[in-house]
Amino acid sequence: MKETTSHKRRIRPAAIVVLFLTVALTGLLLALGTWQVKRLSWKLDLIERVEARAHADPVDAPAAGEWRALGDPAQYEYRRVKLSGTLLNDREVQVYTVTDLGPGYWVMTPLRRDDGSSIIVNRGFVPSDRRDPSSRQEGEPTGNVEIVGLMRAPETGGLFLRTNDPENGRWYSRNIPEISQASGLSDVAPFYVDADATPNPGGLPVGGKTMLAFPNNHLSYAVTWYILAAMVAAAGWYVLRNLNAPKSKRDGD
Repeated sequence: MKETTSHKRRIRPAAIVVLFLTVALTGLLLALGTWQVKRLSWKLDLIERVEARAHADPVDAPAAGEWRALGDPAQYEYRRVKLSGTLLNDREVQVYTVTDLGPGYWVMTPLRRDDGSSIIVNRGFVPSDRRDPSSRQEGEPTGNVEIVGLMRAPETGGLFLRTNDPENGRWYSRNIPEISQASGLSDVAPFYVDADATPNPGGLPVGGKTMLAFPNNHLSYAVTWYILAAMVAAAGWYVLRNLNAPKSKRDGD
């Protein structure tokens, strides 16, 4: 009687490790790609929303009684508004910035409305050598003015902005609570308004410098993550195939 034997191929421990790493890494890369697809949808929606708001007919800036409802900047930022009142030129601050016009300052000036409330207006850009208001007196109007611009959420600083130094008049972020306190103001709106490009007397400040271009690289990021996921899956399959191949094939016999 002829005895036959069957040899069961056992999965190598190394193959189990490779399989686990391949599945885990591929899943992670696919998740990152899917996250970027969702970010792409969010960014396209943001761009569409900002474009619609920024080019719409201006509406009245929110009254003081409406400020409490403005908790989420996404609900109001870049809304085109109009407001009127008196500019408190003696309480303006200049916030350092770098624009396409070079280094200089944003001129942040409180505007006092008829009801006694104030909205801080970013009147625009001035170069470094024109920071001093006395060098641009033509652009410091008195009396009642009307301004059209975009609502903006206040800046709170961060990794890329230096800390404001109000005592020494050094400002690096458009932090509305800090500016309001330094200017001795109360009943100030929790947002500010970027003035539009309507020319000011004497040419300064230069308004209409709101950045409306948003980088959108999410599609290329998503494609990159998906390609990496495919490469990892292919590499894992290749290694597993060789680990589980008969010894003669692995050795090339």
